[in-house]
Formats: sequence, C-alpha cells, structure tokens
Amino acid sequence: MKVAMTIAGSDSSGGAGIQADIKTMTANGVYAMSAITALTAQNTTGVQGIMGVDADFLKQQIDSCITDIRPDSVKIGMVAQSEIIKVIAERLRFYEIKNIVVDPVMVATSGAKLIDDEAIETLKTELLPIATVCTPNIPEAEILSGMKIASADDMVTAAKAVSEKFNCSVLCKGGHNLNDANDLLYSAGSYKWFNGKRIDNPNTHGTGCTLSSAIAANLAKGFSLEESVKNAKDYISGALAAMLDLGKGSGPMNHAFVFNHLD
Repeated sequence: MKVAMTIAGSDSSGGAGIQADIKTMTANGVYAMSAITALTAQNTTGVQGIMGVDADFLKQQIDSCITDIRPDSVKIGMVAQSEIIKVIAERLRFYEIKNIVVDPVMVATSGAKLIDDEAIETLKTELLPIATVCTPNIPEAEILSGMKIASADDMVTAAKAVSEKFNCSVLCKGGHNLNDANDLLYSAGSYKWFNGKRIDNPNTHGTGCTLSSAIAANLAKGFSLEESVKNAKDYISGALAAMLDLGKGSGPMNHAFVFNHLD
C-alpha cells in the first residue's frame, strides 16, 4: 500500500487540517501518517484558540514516521512560524522525499492574514523550492507573485511567475469571485485549465486542505501531476455534492462519500 504523510495543523472539529487530510488520503486509497504543527480549538464558526507545537518535537514526529514507514508523498499545510518551516524543509531534504505538495495557507477565507511576513519569506526560500507543486488560492498567489489577480489571464501570469521563481509547479485555485471553480496548473513552462463544476453548497470548510491531500494521495499512487489534479478535483466535487450539513457555520464536506455504499 502506498503511503502519504501530512504535516499540518489539527482541526478539532474535523473538517480541515490534519483530520481532513487523513480522511482524504484514506478515501483516496493510501495509508496516511501525520506530523502535527499546531493544535487548534475550532469549529465551523471559527477558531477559538491555537497552540503551536515546539519545532524540536515536530522534528521528532517527522523522524519517527519517515525512519519507520517512508512516505511516497508529503502534503504540507498550515505552518505559521519560520522555525517550524525550516525544520520541515531540512528534514524533507535530508530524507530526499519526493512528491511534495505545499498548500501555502497564508490567507483565511475572511481575508485575514494567517502567518507573519517573516514566515512567508521562509516559506518562499525553504519550502517552495523543494515542492513538486504548490496550491495557492487567489490571495495567496497574489502574495507569492507580487501582483494583483483580476482575470483568468492574470492567473496564468501569476502562476508562471511563481513557477519560474521557485522552480515548482503551481496549481492556482480559482473561486474568490474570479471564476466558478476553475483551477490553473502551470508546470514546466506550459499550463492547463481544470474546469470544475460549481456546486451550490455553502459548507466548504477544509476544501483547500482536502484538495492538496487528494493530490498528494494520487501522486503517491504513481499518477502524473495532471492526473492527480484531475482525480483530486473529481473527489472534492463528490465530497461537496454529498451535501453534508453539520454545524452552525461553514460546515465540513463528506470526505467519506466514497464509502456510502457501505451504509
């Protein structure tokens, strides 16, 4: 069985972060491991508290996993401190890990910045150069490219700039009032659009975590990057279309919709 590892923060309500990653990887047919960067007290209405994990302990988690069960891919989610980012990059380089998916979680859906400028710079210098693909949304792609994105053409220009600067493929995610659910993959000098169907479901908590984890799972199974993105988009469409409705805010998707026949 192929193995995927997630390095990210925990979501106590289960819709995003480590919990969403493990559910997604399992549903996509790989064995999931995790190293937790932060604990959160959160639910569908917001985040009530955050407790960061010590960088040395994060290193211990990564070492424990990789020295025993080597992952075929790694997904990196929320990493808020420079010290944490440096540890992750150093360990993944040390173990020569392949198929690294970086979800550069920098801006909340509300528009609030989630990590400070120093951590953003460390993410750029340490993590993106070792990434196979990074998966920014529009506000994050604007930060990474240093340009405003107001059209589909701008998405291409920004993704190209990020790809060339950091030598990694870029999946620039649409939405954010720019287009429906159309994502742009820029890789090795060329680009491809992946058109998604807009699903009228207000419960979208954890979509970014889920998409990046599904890509990592498919890369671990040996699919090409293009195939992995397509399969991941199909999976997330199914999870949204299942119309799960939990919580008082923006609720989670049904990550387990693929197992519905087991009811």
